[in-house]
Amino acid sequence: MEQNNDRIVMYLHGGSGNHGCEAIVNSTCHMIEELPKLLVTNSEQEDRKYSVEPLCDILEERRIAEHFFAHVWYYVWRKVFHDPESFMRYRFQEVMGKNLAPLYLSIGGDMYCYELSKKEAITANSAFCKAGAKTVLWGCSLEPELLQEPEVVEDMKRYALITSRESITTEALAAAGISENVKQFPDPAFTLQPEETKLPSGFREGNTIGINISPMILQHETKGGITIENYRKLMDHILESSDCHIALIPHVMWKHNDDRVTANELYNGYQGNDRVVLFEDMSCQKIKYVISKCRAFIGARTHATIAAYSSGVPTLVVGYSVKARGIARDLFGTEEHYVLPVQTLSDSEELINAYEWMMSREGEIRERLSEIMPSYCEEAAKAGEEIRKLWQALHESE
Repeated sequence: MEQNNDRIVMYLHGGSGNHGCEAIVNSTCHMIEELPKLLVTNSEQEDRKYSVEPLCDILEERRIAEHFFAHVWYYVWRKVFHDPESFMRYRFQEVMGKNLAPLYLSIGGDMYCYELSKKEAITANSAFCKAGAKTVLWGCSLEPELLQEPEVVEDMKRYALITSRESITTEALAAAGISENVKQFPDPAFTLQPEETKLPSGFREGNTIGINISPMILQHETKGGITIENYRKLMDHILESSDCHIALIPHVMWKHNDDRVTANELYNGYQGNDRVVLFEDMSCQKIKYVISKCRAFIGARTHATIAAYSSGVPTLVVGYSVKARGIARDLFGTEEHYVLPVQTLSDSEELINAYEWMMSREGEIRERLSEIMPSYCEEAAKAGEEIRKLWQALHESE
């Protein structure tokens, strides 16, 4: 193997405009700082804009849809030869064939939670394994019912290592007969280091409620408009019943999935209120710094809530998936009261009630987080040791 290819390839990364994706890459790179790393990304521009560039080499994957003749050729090839992996060989051409690396980390932790990305993850894993590389499913969450699908179970067995980030996923894998290659560690982003940034005048350190809302949770509501209505009523409640300030904190800035759209929708009507601030785009480390200065946090994005939890900030998750439930259960022994499932929202004051429950136990929750977070973050960092072991074993066998 050429020395140039002797590196760990991180793949299925959508770009750092999703600051959760950025947080995973950033924290993973710091965990295995001494090992050579290449990030294959869907958006090189995004990754060079924020915190990732100094931490690893960056390469943009090829987009078959942008090349008409290649698209037609590979489509025909796939149909004639029943070769679904041909698209992946094109997409990851720079790290396949003579450029094959020994170890590949699938770092999109929730890729299997969505139908389209699930197919991508399965096909990419199969392509890399057939080429002779080892693969790792890194910091993942899996819906238990997903592991009733034979194709998914078979795919899980291909990975040399699966690091699950919460116990619901670990238990579901075990129930499906997959345990030998599974180790549970908290999400890598629990180890992310905050970076100080200037706080605006409307932000009161220690007395600001951080709020994050995403367009994605709106897709899961069963009663149209109920989520926005709950958030608005909560904001009014906070302003009327306390002296707390409010910070609207977007966490994903992708064109097709932009938190600023929903944050701006909430901000409308409060522009003249000096107790409500709307944050602009910034790196995952700066966002974590802002969240760490909040008194409490209500968030929809998993990695925004991880930034809060790991900073010891009492947190209420407006969630829709196994990620939110599993992490809360591992931290508090239950997800009840700590996660408000967006699918169940039917009354416009449910978020107020959940917020009041949390704030009535603010000290207790803060104490719990203060107690468990040092060892929890330390445990998250230990996942890096598993990569080192794999890396060493691969090189000893050469």
